[in-house]
Amino acid sequence: MGCVLIALGLFLLPYIDTNFAESESRDIKRLFTYICIIGFSLTTFFALFLFTKITQPMQQLIQAANAIRKGNYGTRLSLVTSDEIGELANTFNHMAAQLEDNIRNLNHEKEHLASVLRSMTDAVVTFDGEGKVILTNPPGEKIMQAWYDLDWEKMDEGQESEQSDKTSRDVPEPLLPLFRMVMEQGGDQNSNVHVQQGVWSVQMAPLYADSVVRGAVAVLRDVTEEVRLEKMRRDFVANVSHEIRTPLSMMQGYSEALLDGMATSPEESEELIQVIHDESLRMGRLVKDLLDLARMEAGHTDMVMKEVDLGELLERVYRKFSVRSKEQGIQLHFEFEQPTIELQQADEDRLEQVFTNLLDNAFRHTPTGKNVMISVERVTYLRAPFVRVSVKDQGVGIPSSDLPFIFERFYKADKARVRGESVGTGLGLAIVKNIVDAHQGMITVNSVLGEGTEFILQFPLDSSK
Repeated sequence: MGCVLIALGLFLLPYIDTNFAESESRDIKRLFTYICIIGFSLTTFFALFLFTKITQPMQQLIQAANAIRKGNYGTRLSLVTSDEIGELANTFNHMAAQLEDNIRNLNHEKEHLASVLRSMTDAVVTFDGEGKVILTNPPGEKIMQAWYDLDWEKMDEGQESEQSDKTSRDVPEPLLPLFRMVMEQGGDQNSNVHVQQGVWSVQMAPLYADSVVRGAVAVLRDVTEEVRLEKMRRDFVANVSHEIRTPLSMMQGYSEALLDGMATSPEESEELIQVIHDESLRMGRLVKDLLDLARMEAGHTDMVMKEVDLGELLERVYRKFSVRSKEQGIQLHFEFEQPTIELQQADEDRLEQVFTNLLDNAFRHTPTGKNVMISVERVTYLRAPFVRVSVKDQGVGIPSSDLPFIFERFYKADKARVRGESVGTGLGLAIVKNIVDAHQGMITVNSVLGEGTEFILQFPLDSSK
């Protein structure tokens, strides 16, 4: 405005009479000065108006936007005007509030998902399209690390691998076939993966983005124990069928021979009847052992717990096997240096069954001229008193590959190493372990193939004795 007035004065200045100008110069100069002052004041006022009404609010808006960009979603504008700037500020505050709510909801969903993943016992691993791990829970992280270490061990041993660098090995080798099938076919895939001694059930599903497979998520569950139990169930049915079929076949065959009159003399008839009787007793023992083992594993073992003199019990078992040792030419030794060792809570009959079974196994696997030894001593284990009973033979021994399984039902080592034709049912050691466990004891085995086997039993003693 001031500039306009100044320009107007300069434009009219030539038309003013010279004499009048000279006489009124002071008034014009004064008027010109006033006009300049008024123009400068108006310009300053207009600039301040622009600064306070437009520039300053816009700067506040820019600062608030930058704050939200940096993650400060609680930033708000405090502009209260009725013009366009005020409306823009209200819209900005509404947008910031909605954004803050959305971010909060997303964080809650993320924390909820993370909590669910952490609480899962199954392993969850998510891969992108290139096979890199982008999300996992603690069990999944543990499994992936173990499998990565296994893959690197293979590469260190010089074995060939389908991938040559670490970045391309984010999908462990056991999961590569399933991952490729998911990425190529786009459907859910499942399979049991065998890694060393473990078995894992893997369910893998594709991750879609705009109808395009962008990755895969895998859920892994350790089913090693389930597979082992299923195998034991199948083996149990097969072994029971086999063990019962043998005596039944012999009983059927010999009874048919009697019915057909193949026995030509009373002696032959008696011999056939004796075989039938022996096989029926064998089948009865098998059924009894099965019932006893089933009750023990179910925790329904009927045991009469009382104070038992262990030395007297072992002496009785030793005398029972002394006659058999002479018949088979085996030296049986019994070492018991303590005057007396008493178990406060034990079932005498069940313990006799344990020692009888172990000695019977030792005699069946020990050749003539070798030794079988029974030894008893007091020991301290974890600062508690125990009695240690050892049954050691100089027989053929047990292969190291069979040692972890000898206490399983129906498990037998190579039958060719058994002395004579008397082959057990594979239930004896399983029953022995259950009886020892019922007495809060421990049983371990040491064996060297061709040198012999030693079974070591430890039973707790009363610390006051």
